[in-house]
Amino acid sequence: MKTKLINKEYELFHKLSEEWWDENGKFKILHKIRPIRIKYILDQTSGENIKNLDVLDLGCGGGLVSESLCRLGANVTAIDFVKNNIDAAKHHSNNNKLKINYECANIEKLEIKNKYDLIIMYEILEHLDDWETFLLKISKNLKEKGILVISTINRNILSKLAAIYLAENLLAWIPKGTHNYKKFIKPNEIKRCLESKNLMLKDITGLVFNPIDMSWNLSDNTSINYFCSYNKFN
Repeated sequence: MKTKLINKEYELFHKLSEEWWDENGKFKILHKIRPIRIKYILDQTSGENIKNLDVLDLGCGGGLVSESLCRLGANVTAIDFVKNNIDAAKHHSNNNKLKINYECANIEKLEIKNKYDLIIMYEILEHLDDWETFLLKISKNLKEKGILVISTINRNILSKLAAIYLAENLLAWIPKGTHNYKKFIKPNEIKRCLESKNLMLKDITGLVFNPIDMSWNLSDNTSINYFCSYNKFN
């Protein structure tokens, strides 16, 4: 069953890979929230200049976040398991003369040797078979005082209605089949997992949609989409 789900997700993202840089395409929501994603990262680095920081972007897709961080001067390594995503990311970064180390690999099986100041996992944990084991493994790749930044979806009836029924089925904001409710993750589950490896919660912030002005904003409401960050202390 797990293999079947992995193949289904791979086929979905493979099919959509050519649309990554179309701001009005299937990934237009990711384009709209990209400034918020970058702002959250910069907030977690306490306003520190991100220039020259070693950054690992896991589940990078077509490179939307990777390119933004590279433009700010970070040394970016970005990994995704769909080859066409990586091809699209490489093509776009080369056209814009951006130096990003893109790799195509299954991040759950990949053995990463380098250590990083910042590791980012945006909307990736809920697509993994065993996110807890993966988090414990990847925490070893953080430098001391390094920062882990995650965004994912809470697991409750409200998030099921919003992320699947509304976003996928009714409004078609994201492609059908993108999410599996059983893979959604509660914030305290991540906290419990990471604190066992001396990663302490730094921040948790929600991401909410305002239907009045059609905008996305950071919020104290973490019931659906949320960001969280952790500091590593050896």
